[in-house]
Amino acid sequence: MTTPERPTAMVLTVSDGVTAGTRDDESGQRLADRLAGEGFEVERGVVPDDATLVAAAIRRGVARHRLIVTTGGTGLTSRDVTPQAIEPLLDYAVPGLAELMRATGLRSTPYAALSRSLAGVIGRTLVIALPGSPKGALESLEAVLPVIPHALETLADDSTQHATRGAR
Repeated sequence: MTTPERPTAMVLTVSDGVTAGTRDDESGQRLADRLAGEGFEVERGVVPDDATLVAAAIRRGVARHRLIVTTGGTGLTSRDVTPQAIEPLLDYAVPGLAELMRATGLRSTPYAALSRSLAGVIGRTLVIALPGSPKGALESLEAVLPVIPHALETLADDSTQHATRGAR
């Protein structure tokens, strides 16, 4: 009997401080641990807050992974460029995921309304941009985690689970 292949995910930390070694990658580690706990084989990456480098890392990740989760660069500072780097790469957005992350975050802090987190699809890969704070990143992932397996199944054109999961 063969065992099914574990789904793969990439956690990409977007941070000048982590890249320079002046800050620990707590958000990336928490996200990777959580995804591994859900059965994903996780690859980690780190890039500075540079739109060209973020986009290049995303392009490389799409070639190998069904799920890419970024952390960092979704705020309002001039160095927060993750959404600008990802949006042009998307085949289409999945706004409900971003709305869900912000709505969940608003239960903890009004500052969640300032997040420019987003979600979308490139090819058959789901890309989700999360905040950079460890609490915000994990809280946002937890908000969307229940629907990620179904999203990945449908991206693979596997609609056999629609009836059993209550999809509309």
